[in-house]
Amino acid sequence: MTDTPKNELYYGDNLDVLRRKIASGSVDLCYIDPPFNSKRNYFQIYNNQGGDDAAQAQAFVDTWSWGDEAADGLAYILDIERLQPSHAGATAWTEQTVELIRGLEKVLGRGSLLAYLVHMTLRIVEIHRVLKPTGSFYLHCDPTASHYLKLVCDAVFCGQGGDFLNEIVWKRTTAHSDTKGRFSHETDVILFYSKASVTTWNPQHSEHSESYKNSHYRHLDHDGRRYRHDNIIRSASMWPRPNLVYDYKGFTPPWGRRMVREKIEELDKRGRIHWAKTGTPYLIRYLDEQPGEIVGNMWDDIPPINSQAAERLGYPTQKPEALMERIVKASSNEGDTVLDAYCGCGTTVAVAQRLNRRWIGIDVTYQSIAPILKRLEDRYKDDWPQVEASIKLDGVPRDLESAMALANRKDDKTRKEFEKWAVLTFTKNQGRVNDKKGADGGVDGYAYFVMDSDGKGGFVNGKAIFQVKSRPGTRADLATLNSDRLREKAEFGFLICTGLPTKPMRDEIAAAGKFKHPMLDREDDRLQVITVAELFERPNWQARRLDLPMARTDTVKSAKAVTKDDKQAKLL
Repeated sequence: MTDTPKNELYYGDNLDVLRRKIASGSVDLCYIDPPFNSKRNYFQIYNNQGGDDAAQAQAFVDTWSWGDEAADGLAYILDIERLQPSHAGATAWTEQTVELIRGLEKVLGRGSLLAYLVHMTLRIVEIHRVLKPTGSFYLHCDPTASHYLKLVCDAVFCGQGGDFLNEIVWKRTTAHSDTKGRFSHETDVILFYSKASVTTWNPQHSEHSESYKNSHYRHLDHDGRRYRHDNIIRSASMWPRPNLVYDYKGFTPPWGRRMVREKIEELDKRGRIHWAKTGTPYLIRYLDEQPGEIVGNMWDDIPPINSQAAERLGYPTQKPEALMERIVKASSNEGDTVLDAYCGCGTTVAVAQRLNRRWIGIDVTYQSIAPILKRLEDRYKDDWPQVEASIKLDGVPRDLESAMALANRKDDKTRKEFEKWAVLTFTKNQGRVNDKKGADGGVDGYAYFVMDSDGKGGFVNGKAIFQVKSRPGTRADLATLNSDRLREKAEFGFLICTGLPTKPMRDEIAAAGKFKHPMLDREDDRLQVITVAELFERPNWQARRLDLPMARTDTVKSAKAVTKDDKQAKLL
């Protein structure tokens, strides 16, 4: 008897994870929602930068600017010797894919758009490899680059026996008046591919419109259930069938009925036959027993996450669970494996967990990994030990050695991830990391607590700031932290570093004084030092975590918990 495969959550570059840790032919469904934004600057062809989205546009240019990573990726793709894989299960590169990128380099030049397409091509090829022969692939994008991405997917999938199945249009918002000389952007595009001609497919249905209900299901029974009268008499245009021409309760239709006598007798006993005054029988067909309208490729019935949505977590690109539920139900069955290689705040993961699919999530930032774990813990709080045990966490520091390996990476982006991990781990994912571009003012994160009443039925918040160092702290670090604390008007300053506080550091802590909570009989040092080693559990004592007086736990949105009613409904 083999153990049930674990769900997998990877913290790292999805290309590296796909290549080294996801087996060929192991995934039933892959959905990705990679970074995109219609105003972000693809400057070779478009010139949309500016306005309210200028800061995001610049961030996009920085992310996808042409550099060593893009150049190395392009060289890898254009290496024609890889067209024939050296062993079974190796990544197969089609000639169409290589020649497409070669042509796009000539058309676009080496800039941000080509860097983006190189990034995506490398990963789409690996996604094709990990899919089962019956697997499906959904790529969520917007019109800015969807035409280029479709070319890439056509080359990768259709070039190896797969099919382009649909361009799904999701109407995610309503029209806006400020369009600046063009029609308002209201939709996203989801490209849908199969790896082979035969793929998992479960047709989906949406609810009937109110106008359809009112026109076709006008009757209500004593329980308030909507129903209609369906004709069960064959028409004159139908070919007569002797076994369907019979007398029942004094009525013999000349062309027969649509069902045999035994069936109409059984329905009549159940009260599902309505007899008209003329003696003509009709079938009582209930609305709630019908599957609804078949879903096409225009999805205008799923609203986006708004500010009042119960499932909103505050993640900027969060997609509604209803969107993912439709995709997961359509292209997978219970027990299948669902992959999201850009899993963000974990909507795909949450839906796959709820629908009894095995899942694999990958994200490059700990700001995504942390809310995914919190989202699952909030939703399955009663069963969290079992749910947590079913998840294989990869890339998340589990001991001091792996934490320092993360901290000591050469690139600035990865070192910043160490800061995010330290803040979110110490605050139990309730803190907020400082994502300000450029100089962060010495503040790597924030946390809040209730400090006093505002006299109007509300509260006055207190604040704590965090600084993270991948080395032992010094007295100068604490002096700077205290200065930043005063500038930020924060009550506490926490220094997370690799060494215990020295005597000069303890003197600095004492000089900063203590904070006396106005509503509690409690005093705490305004400056505190936490070592990285203290963030990990050790025998006979608990790992150190933030303990603010009257801490705010609602600064990060929580997922709705599964209730006993939910579990009972699932059983039924």
